[in-house]
Amino acid sequence: MKLVVGLGNPGKEYEKTRHNIGFMFLDKYLESKGISGFSNKNNGLYIKTKINGEDVIFLKPQSYMNLSGTVVSYYVNYYKIDISDILVISDDLDLNIGNFKLKSKGSSGGHNGLKNIEKMISSQNYKRLKIGISNNKDYDTINYVLGKFSHDELEILNKLQKKVNNIIDDYFTLSFSELMSKYNSKNK
Repeated sequence: MKLVVGLGNPGKEYEKTRHNIGFMFLDKYLESKGISGFSNKNNGLYIKTKINGEDVIFLKPQSYMNLSGTVVSYYVNYYKIDISDILVISDDLDLNIGNFKLKSKGSSGGHNGLKNIEKMISSQNYKRLKIGISNNKDYDTINYVLGKFSHDELEILNKLQKKVNNIIDDYFTLSFSELMSKYNSKNK
């Protein structure tokens, strides 16, 4: 069983904010596949489905970002998901808007959602799809990540959606090293 987690903050006030990029890309992926009908369990919105004959859970933790790991660890334990079968989609300040990076493991890089996941599952060995939100040093980091995307930024992200959809599709069929080779090398 695979677990695909989109990170964000719950509530209307956080829609289209930089920190909610995981929610945004996960929602659009599911929409493109005609998959709908989130259920709510243990502070998480989730859809359990089959892709290529394998059980998959798509999850949007409904705790705030810095408590995402509590929700993720519940699903990991409840469904007995191997840490190596987790893919987390999150924002990344160190990547420019429109860029992304696949990573098979590593530190949180200061991202509070990833930091809490690592703490709660006692591992850094889960997979990540980090999507760039740039970093504007003119703003306090908290205000920046909780700020809304501009129209131009949303256009760039809309163009990136097809590639992210392809990455998620390929996540279910390729080894992660093949996935990184296929997509990281083409990322600008």
